[in-house]
Amino acid sequence: MEFPHKRLNRTPGGFGRIPVTGISPVIECGTYPVKAVVHERLRITANVFREGHDAVAASVILTSPSGRQRRIDMRQIEPLGLDIWEAHVRMAEEGEWSYRVEGWSDPWGTWVHHAEKKLPVGVDVDLVFMEGRDLLERAATHADQVGVHGAAQLLRGAADSMSEAASDADEVLELVTSRPIMRAMARFGPRELVSPSAEYPIRVERRRALYSSWYEFFPRSQGAWQDEQGNWHSGTFDSSHERLEAAARMGFHIVYLPPIHPIGSAFKKGKNNTLDATDADPGSPWAIGSAAGGHDAIHPDLGDFDAFDRFVQKAHSLGLEVALDFALQASPDHPWVQEHPEWFTTRIDGTIAYAENPPKKYQDIYPINFDNDPVGIYHESLRLLKFWIDKGVTVFRVDNPHTKPVDFWDWLLKEIHADHPEVIFLAEAFTRPQMMATLGKVGYQQSYTYFTWRNTKWELTEYLTDLSTTMADYYRPNFFVNTPDINPFFLQSGNPAAFSIRSVLAATMSPSWGVYSGFELFEHEANAPGREEYLDSEKYEFRPRDFDAQPNLNLLIGRLNEIREEHPALQQLRDVQFHHVPHEEIIAFSKTDGDDVVLTVCSLSPDHDVYSEVYLDFEALGFDRDRPVVAHDELTGEEYQWGERNFVKLYPAQPAHILSLRQ
Repeated sequence: MEFPHKRLNRTPGGFGRIPVTGISPVIECGTYPVKAVVHERLRITANVFREGHDAVAASVILTSPSGRQRRIDMRQIEPLGLDIWEAHVRMAEEGEWSYRVEGWSDPWGTWVHHAEKKLPVGVDVDLVFMEGRDLLERAATHADQVGVHGAAQLLRGAADSMSEAASDADEVLELVTSRPIMRAMARFGPRELVSPSAEYPIRVERRRALYSSWYEFFPRSQGAWQDEQGNWHSGTFDSSHERLEAAARMGFHIVYLPPIHPIGSAFKKGKNNTLDATDADPGSPWAIGSAAGGHDAIHPDLGDFDAFDRFVQKAHSLGLEVALDFALQASPDHPWVQEHPEWFTTRIDGTIAYAENPPKKYQDIYPINFDNDPVGIYHESLRLLKFWIDKGVTVFRVDNPHTKPVDFWDWLLKEIHADHPEVIFLAEAFTRPQMMATLGKVGYQQSYTYFTWRNTKWELTEYLTDLSTTMADYYRPNFFVNTPDINPFFLQSGNPAAFSIRSVLAATMSPSWGVYSGFELFEHEANAPGREEYLDSEKYEFRPRDFDAQPNLNLLIGRLNEIREEHPALQQLRDVQFHHVPHEEIIAFSKTDGDDVVLTVCSLSPDHDVYSEVYLDFEALGFDRDRPVVAHDELTGEEYQWGERNFVKLYPAQPAHILSLRQ
């Protein structure tokens, strides 16, 4: 018969000799990996306890993709009665990692507890000394075995201090609980009844999967022009190089292009999404496919594949990555409609169902049916992604992924990751929370968010708290300030301060943020009252712009990206702290990474001056209450001396402080 204490417990759902439970982060019982990027700080927690009063401890055992293991000891945190242990880990290598938590009996911790009780009052002194010497000598032997002879000598010296009958108990206790001895014992001391948990996966990706700045533009609008007869001529990839240079100057990392494929003529949409399009109207880029080809073709007006190659090479020379839209849908003119009618849904009257999101209708788009021929459409999707990856595309913004089966994305993203772990997918999913969360779990590196509709202090505080805590292990937000589909109500006044406020919030709250071109020129007119759609939307017409026209937000956007690049605190998601401000139209939050601390204090009112006090949480920031804080404003260059209570005044021309804090 095998007794429980004779074996290590790895039985799922079972407990070892030292129970380990409540392990976090774990995604869907370990079915999917926890998300992390290289050098990101990841918090691991567990409940570890045992019967009786003997001391326990816990460690994280981290296994790298190459199989090398590293032990990180955990510490117990308040409230102690809840038996919560935590450790923070960073991983320096991309790939598939795993971790487990080991609970173990801590004889040294038990001995110290007893010694601190007994030695000062002279109880069992000889026995306590004997037990302490044994533990110290065992630890010294361990240190010698691993070649750390200095620690071994230190520990043997401590053991010798308890070998004399006349040893002063108080002096011995002071010695063996000193920092050097306690650190050496934490490293080399005995660990008994070691009880490991199951192994849980962590996927460590490149940093761009978490930290990125996106700029979206339509190539067909860049360099578009009208002839004397009023006929439009499309911009091209070659005429878009200037926009790449501008994006690089503003500090963006990724340029995102809406679909670049041929556009169908059936039910083509005219200006402002009307059905009375003329031959002169370019149509919606999302109505993909015509006689000129489908998802693996380029719209002839934009250029050929050589022009696309030049565009990608130009982007790379500027330090930019190119993101393409991956929209799994088709125009009625797409070759798929004739070649693979089974990939669509046929109604009872024999017609193919077009896309609808009542009251919106998209007669120019056929959705894909994934159930009639899953093998066919799955592998065609995989082929298309690999086709564009081979063309130098490393990022895909996926249109409406929530309207496709989750198990399809689970399969497809695994297939791509296996061969191209560098590729990043952004989910354009403005939908129910569970669907958005699940898309993150099955492999999407980033996602659009509800930020567009979070404007008040309580909304922003609640949302960022959720994103940075409970969701951070599987869901990476990208705070786009606007999109071709969303003209936020907050911006529809056209007040430049509103645009500044949303820029500051997006760039400092989220490690990834995005801007759709026209935002920097304060474009704001809605196509109808109460609608979040742009008047004269670029989705349906050419919109060449003078990006140097005044006023514009180019300098602020550039400076925000520069600040983000200079401060690791703004490149991470998990360490966010809100600070109390009595005024409801001022929000204050800090982000921390190591010694880098950045505090954003931002007005939420684009129309009025606001002033209040900001109460810094020194304890949360790890600051000494007896020392002042130097606050350097990254936007203006000014420096202030702050304490726990500070007065701020913000106004539309200067609605925010972005302060780097140091003591």
